[in-house]
Amino acid sequence: MLGATRRTILAGFAAALAPQPLLAQQPQGGMRRLGVLMPRPPGDPQGKVFAGAIVQGLAALDWHEGGNLHIDWRWAGSDPTLFERYAAELVALAPEVLLAISSTSVTALRRQTGTIPIVAVGITDPVAQGFVASLAHPGGNITGFSLFDTPMAGKWLGMLTQITPPVARVGVLSGDGAL
Repeated sequence: MLGATRRTILAGFAAALAPQPLLAQQPQGGMRRLGVLMPRPPGDPQGKVFAGAIVQGLAALDWHEGGNLHIDWRWAGSDPTLFERYAAELVALAPEVLLAISSTSVTALRRQTGTIPIVAVGITDPVAQGFVASLAHPGGNITGFSLFDTPMAGKWLGMLTQITPPVARVGVLSGDGAL
């Protein structure tokens, strides 16, 4: 699953980091800047795996950290004040793209900027949370990838009841959305 997620995320980054003729000023020396707000504490093993996958996938697309790409990482853990502080820090660094991993990251970054593109990952329902107008046409500066496709939920339930007709109850167990 991480591989498929990584490919999808990287496609969004590639599009966002590609040269854009409408930008008033191009970064010096072709160096691009990416800001990442992680909902994990520094040193968290799962966060390291995810960060490594981002770096590896971007390198496969010729975006090399320290070469033509500078990544500013912020690890907020679960501290709401750190999300706000780090979101402000990242926006002040003027990256071309911000990566928001979790709803808390999106909320904090959205409060800080309405112009820098935010790629949201790990969001359960971005439409219901008010981050985007619709999945087909998000509008604003937020785009990304949803963990849960609400219209598909009914189809999944229908398939389950066809496979095991006596099913009368279904429980859904969901994590906090933090990758």
